[in-house]
Amino acid sequence: QVTLVESGGGSVQSGGTLRLSCAASGYTYSSFCMGWFRQAPGKEREGVVYITRVGTMRYVDSVKGRFTASRDDAKKTLYLQMNSLKPDDTAMYYCAADPGSRVCSLSTVVNSQYRGQGTQVTVSS
Repeated sequence: QVTLVESGGGSVQSGGTLRLSCAASGYTYSSFCMGWFRQAPGKEREGVVYITRVGTMRYVDSVKGRFTASRDDAKKTLYLQMNSLKPDDTAMYYCAADPGSRVCSLSTVVNSQYRGQGTQVTVSS
């Protein structure tokens, strides 16, 4: 049973920072394509970052230079450090993991087989 549990969301003012965590269990952690996606009310899911099995990361253009993903394999935990937050970053953020995809991409993350329950990030102006 694959389980992903996010934490760290909250409400901040524009320019603020938050750090999201995703604790994973139930599978060989580093063997999956993993990442974060977000969904704002009334909008489609948007891939934020993906992390390949070998640790390659790629971000959506809107967060480049502001968000940094990292992975602690020993703790089976994925992190998303979010700096210089903007109101447009307001969304529910989800951790995602996909075991079977041959290609790891933002689309893979959005359509991952497994995801957590989400954590809300709200940025006020």
